[in-house]
Amino acid sequence: MSRPEIPSGSLAEWTGAGDWKVVLRNQFTEVSGPGGLAGNKHTATDPLWAIGWDHRSLILLVRDRGKWHRYRLPKASHCYDGAHGWNTEWPRIREIGTHDLLMTMHGMFWRFPKSFRPGQAVGIAPRSTYLKVIGDFCRWHDRVVFGCDDAARNEFLNTRKAKGKIAGPAQSQSNLWFVQPERIDQLGPAMGRGAVWLDDQVAANTPSDAWLFGPFTTRSVHLVHQAKRPVTFRCQIDRKGDGKWEPLDAIAVPATGYAWHAFSADSPGEWIRLSVDTDCQATAWFEMSNPRWGTSSHRNGTGSHERFIGLGTAGAGEQLGGLVRAGKREMGLKILATQLEGGHSQPSGYYELKPDLSLIRVESQREAEAMAKTVAIPTDILKVVGRSILYVDDNGRRFRLPCGNTVYFNRPELLDIQRASREMVTERDLFQCAGTFFELPARNAGGFAKIRPIATHPFFIQDYCSWRGLMVLSGLAAERGVTNPHILRSADGKCAVWLGAVDDLWDLGKPVGRGGPWTATQVKAEEPSDPFLLAGYDRKRVTFSHNAAKTVRFQLEIDISGTGNWVAFRSVDVPANQETEFLFPNGFAAYWIRLTADLDCEATAEFLYE
Repeated sequence: MSRPEIPSGSLAEWTGAGDWKVVLRNQFTEVSGPGGLAGNKHTATDPLWAIGWDHRSLILLVRDRGKWHRYRLPKASHCYDGAHGWNTEWPRIREIGTHDLLMTMHGMFWRFPKSFRPGQAVGIAPRSTYLKVIGDFCRWHDRVVFGCDDAARNEFLNTRKAKGKIAGPAQSQSNLWFVQPERIDQLGPAMGRGAVWLDDQVAANTPSDAWLFGPFTTRSVHLVHQAKRPVTFRCQIDRKGDGKWEPLDAIAVPATGYAWHAFSADSPGEWIRLSVDTDCQATAWFEMSNPRWGTSSHRNGTGSHERFIGLGTAGAGEQLGGLVRAGKREMGLKILATQLEGGHSQPSGYYELKPDLSLIRVESQREAEAMAKTVAIPTDILKVVGRSILYVDDNGRRFRLPCGNTVYFNRPELLDIQRASREMVTERDLFQCAGTFFELPARNAGGFAKIRPIATHPFFIQDYCSWRGLMVLSGLAAERGVTNPHILRSADGKCAVWLGAVDDLWDLGKPVGRGGPWTATQVKAEEPSDPFLLAGYDRKRVTFSHNAAKTVRFQLEIDISGTGNWVAFRSVDVPANQETEFLFPNGFAAYWIRLTADLDCEATAEFLYE
């Protein structure tokens, strides 16, 4: 149950007689049509929509007049890729009182037109990405109401050493999330990725499935093949979604080679498909985005959004921390308050936040000791090594993450008193590292190799958890003069927590960071560095230097899909005694990057994500 490429479900149909017929052996979550929950009025002519996924991408099947048609869309999140297939219970296509329907799938809100069918395959568009796990939704008065799976008592298969032996909530808890309709377009940036082929045997001149193309502003594709001769990948466009295909680009890829191709921003078309001119094993992996970070300060890593005023700044002065855990629903939130100063965390009392939002001190040594044990923060999970953060997963694989706040380079001890990993909503972990929150899939959904950044911020957040549908953060500035409706303080001033929604994290700040796998590191020729995270960041550059007496060639290798299949992307020649900068092309994205040098030397490679 640890391999997402193994199908764990199926879509089948029954025509009224005989046996069921399997349409596709993959996980599917929804079968609907223009009639929604009431069913189609014109069953002979109305289309049916079925949405599912495989390890490559999302799959949209449309049954129109007795025939099934297949389309593919990118995934925003890999948290739903669990090999067990349980996640088939969640996503939906439903009416919310607007012109188009709303679809939730793999962490993306999608606009879904009621008229969608072959010949009219136009109008599907990403709206934003989200972190909640949404079971169902509907319109209620002037709000869209989402029913969410917020806190599961059992983590099932989702355990990892980065969490330690942390206890889950005392009782599973879920709640409703009331959202203004326009807010659906204002959460995380609409970014996704996926493949039409992923190490698949492809027959010459056989078109791939149609891939959604038109609604994204930044579009590129990674092409890989294993043939011993050059292969040409031919791209065709369906301009209007009417099924009429015409040539767009032809991309020549050398023998057993790789190429990255960025499509022009003004390339027309709703859908794109590919073919190759020879039989081969091939990968065609798309990166799609509508980067909507803008220019406001909270979208550029300064964390100045007003809802976060009052959180304590990392490495600055005294703060009110705490270890937090959801108790039984009638009891409330348990808090072991702490005083934070100078890299030290000292318990200062046990508190409970009641369901009526009264925050009170409870004199209970037994509860305080239980909290200290059951929600202890594990140490030695993250280590500052050179100019990056090293993480070693449960399988012994090494990964490097950028540092979002350089205070951690000088104060690495802060990492050991700060929660790194915790399940935040059902089957989705948050991972906090050096000033950046990440989304972290379960180990059976790709694990750490499929991590993605959410936001970078300047605060020191000691702990976080889910409680009654709310996100709880601890780590508040000690001064009491701050007015913020998201913050609750105890009467004695020794305990405080921040309450909001997990999707408020998008407003902390655009993901940024710096670091690299080598910092004055003794490097052996052709020996690869640790992987360094590339996915989810915007403007990217890397600076090289070394101590060799002659030019060193550095090879940049990328893991396109987070599955460990490395390809050579670009080489950079760095003369002796000279720093050399490589600027990544606009729109370039992949999961991980690693480096090699062609000579033994002492080398530095520092990435900057802006």
